[in-house]
Amino acid sequence: MTRGHVAHGEEERITFLEDAAVVVRDGLVDAVVPAAEAAGVPAVERLDARGQVAMPGLVNCHTHAPMVALRGLAEDLPTEEWFNDVVWPVESNLTEKDVELGARLACAEMIRGGVTCFADHYFAMDAVAAVVAECGIRAHLGQAYFSSQGEQGRQQSLEFALHHRGGAHGRITTALAPHAPYTVTDADLAATADLARAHGLPVHLHASENRDQADTSLARHGVTPIEVLERTGVLDADVLIAHGTGILERDLSVLARARGRTAVASAPRGYLKFAWPTTTPIRALREIGVPVGLATDGAASNNSLDVWESMALTSLIQKSTEGDPRWLTSRQALHHATLQSARAVGLGDRIGSIAPGRRADIVLVDLTGPHTQPVHDLAATLVHSARSSDVRTTIVDGRILMRDRELLTLDVPAVVRELGERMPALLDRSHGRRIQEYDT
Repeated sequence: MTRGHVAHGEEERITFLEDAAVVVRDGLVDAVVPAAEAAGVPAVERLDARGQVAMPGLVNCHTHAPMVALRGLAEDLPTEEWFNDVVWPVESNLTEKDVELGARLACAEMIRGGVTCFADHYFAMDAVAAVVAECGIRAHLGQAYFSSQGEQGRQQSLEFALHHRGGAHGRITTALAPHAPYTVTDADLAATADLARAHGLPVHLHASENRDQADTSLARHGVTPIEVLERTGVLDADVLIAHGTGILERDLSVLARARGRTAVASAPRGYLKFAWPTTTPIRALREIGVPVGLATDGAASNNSLDVWESMALTSLIQKSTEGDPRWLTSRQALHHATLQSARAVGLGDRIGSIAPGRRADIVLVDLTGPHTQPVHDLAATLVHSARSSDVRTTIVDGRILMRDRELLTLDVPAVVRELGERMPALLDRSHGRRIQEYDT
């Protein structure tokens, strides 16, 4: 049970209830009531959150969590050099233990930043699933694959998805995870679409990440990456498209036909770092009914897993791109980071708002600091003044994972020590190998 301001509302009409309480029972929100009414309700535990806001946990719609191990390794490089000269050579060294330790560090960072659910797209995902089960966070997981791996890669993605679906007492959901149209053949994409329909699985992949990819696809194949997804049947499944800054005007009608099944994840900080000329066209996607969730991408490109920062950047970049200060509002940004992100990962009926029957994925945000006072517009304060470090408490499924900034389920110093010992072997590029070639 928490007492304080409560962010409430199913759509962009987010409202704030003052001096309210959230009653949690069996991992679910049981009721949102005035604090005085809750005072007499028997409780196993009470959290006094006066001076704080209870809001839905943020959802990181697209990341590669174990890549925190590569944070700061490849800086100030164009996309092609970033992949080919540093990241893909280093990733050829990855072991399951590296992935496990990276996932532990990433989950700690996200829990401390108010993220209660993340969508991960990476390798050795059995290790990530084990970390999720242990630390208590919620996750939507997919085992990534390239066509260069042969049929085995696609089969492993399917086996992972089927084995871990519903794991960690329902906190794990899964997806098929082909990497992208430029690394996965049309035949493999079509086969993936068939598997998705046959097994009731969604698909999570990169597509039209940037304008260069769209232009190259048009020059080489006469179709955009989004049109590739349509002709291979991927858009007939539930699909989460990462980035989409290269979505063109001609793609909008394609995506409109797939609305209700398709969502896009936007991670704006990385686009700025790579100097991509465009960003995710959120306004155009909204107009055709495609939800856009917020994300960070991996920390090797984004340097952090801070969805709070993504929320603020999304609002600011959209205002600049559209030339309209009325778009994107603070309430809209909060909606993208919570309920739209929940919908993007297929959990819109379970998380993303504080309402009876929803899973109790809640964060408590302290607004008593000098940088958040005075509060004239609570939504604007949360988006543009508050920081991820203002999150005091993080709760998933009614379980407290962080209380008053103290992590309760992860030992960060131990992880950092062990990961540091493994760095020389992980970072060695003398072998000259790459797991893949970036050529768009």
